[in-house]
Amino acid sequence: MAAYIIAEVEITDPAAYEDYRKQAPGVIAAFGGRYLARGGAAELLEGQGEPKRLVILEFPSAAQLRSFYHSPDYQKLVAMRQRAATSRLVAVEGL
Repeated sequence: MAAYIIAEVEITDPAAYEDYRKQAPGVIAAFGGRYLARGGAAELLEGQGEPKRLVILEFPSAAQLRSFYHSPDYQKLVAMRQRAATSRLVAVEGL
């Protein structure tokens, strides 16, 4: 069953975030992940507040998603992202 990461990111240091943005795709792909959405135009349909940068990643399984997120390679990038942005990441299983 596929699993997804839905991330809402507010970039606070664009130059530092650019380094993260360049390195993340290779690590994501190494764990079978792929981008479904990556910072495109977002429109709030319900609720409050304007959406920030949204990213949706798909992985073949929840196990692969967790392996990706907790991998040493991605954890280095997590620290980089956290210095350059504030984020909320949610993992969700699909159908």
